[in-house]
Amino acid sequence: MTTRLLILGGTTEARRLAERLADRDDLTVTLSLAGRTLDPVKMPVPVRSGGFGGVARLAAYLTENAVDGLIDATHPFAAQMSRHAAEAAAATGVSLLALRRPAWEAVEGDRWTEVGSVAEAAAALGEGRRRAFLALGRQELAPFEALPQHAYLIRSVDPVEPPLAVPDAVYVTARGPFGVEADVRLLAEHRIDLVVSKNAGGEASYAKIAAARRLGLPVLMVRRPAVPDVPAVATVEEALAWTDHLAASRAKRGV
Repeated sequence: MTTRLLILGGTTEARRLAERLADRDDLTVTLSLAGRTLDPVKMPVPVRSGGFGGVARLAAYLTENAVDGLIDATHPFAAQMSRHAAEAAAATGVSLLALRRPAWEAVEGDRWTEVGSVAEAAAALGEGRRRAFLALGRQELAPFEALPQHAYLIRSVDPVEPPLAVPDAVYVTARGPFGVEADVRLLAEHRIDLVVSKNAGGEASYAKIAAARRLGLPVLMVRRPAVPDVPAVATVEEALAWTDHLAASRAKRGV
């Protein structure tokens, strides 16, 4: 008896979970990616790429593919996808779990100013020229075009196409995780005096926050959006335990 599992991915945790489940004989696992990364990391489970097109189509996918369990392991800022997952699971009766890494919390030495959105972060740069490291997704950079007086350092997995319409921008194309020492060197080399970051949580992208602390730099930290109140865990190990319980419950019921 096979339990069909759909993982909504896009995070390190989703990848690790899929890797841990890949060899299970009692599971059929599919990983769904939004398709925003041009060359995603190769996975040992089948991968579907691209959005579902709304709640109704996600619900139809769950029904047509006889999905038993849905794990929302999307990025903490993919709030719309999380809402769609919650609504589709409720409509179809599919068991749902959210795998949500804890948010970062400021520690001694951090100089954070929290803002509610990337647009608010852009506005908070002010009028005077600053050298800002934009640690954001490449689709979220547009608000900074309204502030061409600043110098920008932009790091992304894929190239930013088209480049920002600003006179002073440097682009670094690289895939994390990154080390603290390397990020300290990066920020110092480019004479960065401010970091703009979303509160993604997790270890893979924390180096820039630690580097900013070491250099005494301020950080404009974008708060996480609200997400649905659904069963949730914080670690891959907890998600594995939930999956074990789901598979065992179905086997016990003989379904």
